[in-house]
Amino acid sequence: MARETVHIVQAYVAGKGNRLRPDTPVPCKSAEAALRTAERLSNTKLGVVAFSSSGDPELGEYDDEPTIIFKFGRLPPQFEE
Repeated sequence: MARETVHIVQAYVAGKGNRLRPDTPVPCKSAEAALRTAERLSNTKLGVVAFSSSGDPELGEYDDEPTIIFKFGRLPPQFEE
């Protein structure tokens, strides 16, 4: 059971009312690529978070707490620390 690390960039746009609506998550090959992607998206999105998480993809089990690489703007409460 091999563990692997995934790097994801999640951007948020305006939804109905004052809510945030998530864009399609962007998988990246490395933490550096996730950082560059998140920085680029921060110019046009209300909020952006890049994070990595390690786990076993065959079992679908990943770490409970992802490692935050980049945060910008308005984000859902789970990213506000």
